[in-house]
Amino acid sequence: MTTNALKTQLPPFLETLAKRAILSDGAMATMIYQKGIYINQCFENLNTDRPHLVKNVHLEYLQAGAEILETNTFNASPVKLAKYGLADKVREINLAGVRLAREAAGGTAWIAGVIGPPGKQVEDDYEPSERQRLADSYARQVEALLEGGVDAFFLEAFSRLEILELVTETVKRLSPETPVAAMVDLAEDGGTRFGDGIDRIAALLDSIPAEVVGFSDGVGPPVLNKALKELRTRTDKLLALLPGAGLPVTYEDRLLNMATPEYFMELLRRGMHNGARLIGGSSGCHPEHIRAIRSSLKMLQPGESPAPGVAAEQARSECLTEVHPPEFETPSALAAKLRAGEFVVSIEIDPPIGTEAGRALEAARKCRDAGIDAINIADGPRATARMGPIDMAMLLRDHVPGIEPIVHFCCRDRNLLGMQADLIGANALSIHNILMITGDPPKLGDYPFATAVYDVDAIGALRIGANLNSGKDLAGNPLKGSPTKLFLGAGANPGAIDLDHEIRRLEQKIEAGANYILTQPVYDSALYERFHKRIEHLRVPILLGILPLASYRNAEFLTKEVPGMHVPSPIRERLRQCTDKESSRQCGIEIAREALEAALPTIQGTYIMPPFNRVDSALAVLEVARHRMTPPRVRQGEGTAV
Repeated sequence: MTTNALKTQLPPFLETLAKRAILSDGAMATMIYQKGIYINQCFENLNTDRPHLVKNVHLEYLQAGAEILETNTFNASPVKLAKYGLADKVREINLAGVRLAREAAGGTAWIAGVIGPPGKQVEDDYEPSERQRLADSYARQVEALLEGGVDAFFLEAFSRLEILELVTETVKRLSPETPVAAMVDLAEDGGTRFGDGIDRIAALLDSIPAEVVGFSDGVGPPVLNKALKELRTRTDKLLALLPGAGLPVTYEDRLLNMATPEYFMELLRRGMHNGARLIGGSSGCHPEHIRAIRSSLKMLQPGESPAPGVAAEQARSECLTEVHPPEFETPSALAAKLRAGEFVVSIEIDPPIGTEAGRALEAARKCRDAGIDAINIADGPRATARMGPIDMAMLLRDHVPGIEPIVHFCCRDRNLLGMQADLIGANALSIHNILMITGDPPKLGDYPFATAVYDVDAIGALRIGANLNSGKDLAGNPLKGSPTKLFLGAGANPGAIDLDHEIRRLEQKIEAGANYILTQPVYDSALYERFHKRIEHLRVPILLGILPLASYRNAEFLTKEVPGMHVPSPIRERLRQCTDKESSRQCGIEIAREALEAALPTIQGTYIMPPFNRVDSALAVLEVARHRMTPPRVRQGEGTAV
């Protein structure tokens, strides 16, 4: 491998981190131990004694999707190596650590020089008089890592804040231009083991000369997530979250290790909602954890701009500019009604699991006869294998004329080529209403080992559709013939955990090409009112999501098993008190009517998701909105309403 091939063939680390989240690797020591190396050995010395073992660990993380490889140098400072009689090998061990990571990456990943704390005894006995001696010791490690050519420094798992400060200053004194991520190790109470609370931790992290600050290792993601949420309100710096797998928990007298890859992925998802840009794992985290995060990382991406800090959020709240959807010609009857300010109703019907579409088509026929404008056709909902939505739309058009399909278009299952091919084909088949969704991860469905593509998320898919509407493919090549005339929509979640993040994404979706928004189901009128106040600057039609609940069990399933869904406890309690199926069904319809009626003055339509394709429940909900409904439009030159 040539020297040039070893150099990082990527944009600068900080420049990229300012645009999107970056995935680091997991636990080097955990992997080394599992490969049969006794815990009493110096793992860093393996850089020179067993380099192939270390390099193979790097390769495993790279293959799992890590974009940053961390050098095996956590304990490679002189003060730590001295315990093994290796203080004279500081330069050799650190240089080898960088070289092995670079050889594994082959220029395809950033290399972070990892520096850990000086050890429990040194931290416990630290006195200010020791500051210069400790700084000089760390300087030897920093110089060796710089000589190796690291792209950034990761200072991980520090408990003594004064020592983290001096190591950060030492790095910046020797290399002001190299980015530093400074991370604190937290105890179970959310502070350091020296009694520093989040106030002092946040003040220190905001003041030191590190571009990225956050938390690593610790007792696991839940504690670190809570601290990260606090830190986000107190600094404008980029945030890091590299948690350990966490401690086992006791549940009903059982000691359980909760850190499955799926559990870890969900908690990292929350970390990203709390502002984390540098994400990954530390103690106890394997390639499987990194692979789980990577499989849905594009779905979790916060867009192409940095997460705003305190000052940016204050400025944003003071001056919200209006965001308008793009205008263009399309034969979509749905577009005509929405642009005319008319009330629109869509009902979702899932395509069949198999070849028999008769029941779905009969449900669509009932909707048409009841004056419904459109049928939403889901795309592999809950990651299940079903008839394709474009195929179902064709059956609908052929067998149920007079109602228009809205095809859900899922990013999970298509790469960039497939997405463009399907969108061009849908347009050629006169299927123009497309709802761009990122899609549920395969692990939620029947095929947990299926590969998720996620070349882009919903925002990226909207940009692809908008490109095609302008007559060009994603590479900028002109389309032969006319541009597509796709009427693009997007989703929104009024009950998102991080509403700021949700609004930012919604703005980006509209700027990317969304012409209308369909929300997740809403049950809490106050929650929707809060959401509506936050989006008044978005000049785009909103179709309120309504899902009539079938039973208490149905509500519990949606809350616990379906991403983005949450049925409030009071609503579930109303259903729990129902005595039979029919009373549960009627209660679910009444709850849905209440939510829809409360929101009617502020919405331009509704999107109803009947449980199990039972459209009678959806039509019953609409009784409160009949005065707003208008007959479906008729396409110019055709005799059938659509």
